Amino acid sequence: MNFAREGTLLISVAALLAAAAFAGAVKRGSWPLWLLAVVLTVVALWVAYFFRDPERTGERGQNLVIAGADGKVVMITEVDEPTYIHGPALRISTFLNIFNVHVNRYPVGGVVEYVQYSPGRFFDARNPRASMENEQMSVGINTGSQTVLVRQIAGLIARRLVTYSREGESVEQGARMGLMQFGSRLDVFVPSGSSLRVRVGDSVVAGETVMAELPAAP
Repeated sequence: MNFAREGTLLISVAALLAAAAFAGAVKRGSWPLWLLAVVLTVVALWVAYFFRDPERTGERGQNLVIAGADGKVVMITEVDEPTYIHGPALRISTFLNIFNVHVNRYPVGGVVEYVQYSPGRFFDARNPRASMENEQMSVGINTGSQTVLVRQIAGLIARRLVTYSREGESVEQGARMGLMQFGSRLDVFVPSGSSLRVRVGDSVVAGETVMAELPAAP
């Protein structure tokens, strides 16, 4: 099992604390220390579980938009996207709970043309206001024929967004894009006229589930 590099320190610290508690319990023979050791072991295992980073393969294609995050589709909305697409778009919102893999992947391949961090509030990520008012990181990708916007949105608990994207770089569909810690949301904006292959309530898997097909180039 691979782990996200951002979790290396936390996993190591949690494991060391658990080991130290077990060593103390063995040395002193104290049941409170044994209990503490067990609790810290559970915490260490959960931290490692949270930062897991499995390999993902699936259908690929220039006209396909694959899921950028594990989770549940909570909203599909027609919006006017003013920052990168500059026009009508379909917003597909995926909510991640604390048990989902939190490594994000590029829904499409192409050239990163837009990277913008916006500080903000911390509404529940399922709240419609979260898309515009919460802390977020937006990444715009030109596929060569269409433009797609990916937006990492911090939630009520999540307070750290990690994005590897840099303007001007070429990225591969399904490659790792970043990480959102704890419950959060990923919005993918696709051009109006795209054909949806998911609906609200569907569970999706980053790098595997096809969410939409892009319209033909104008």
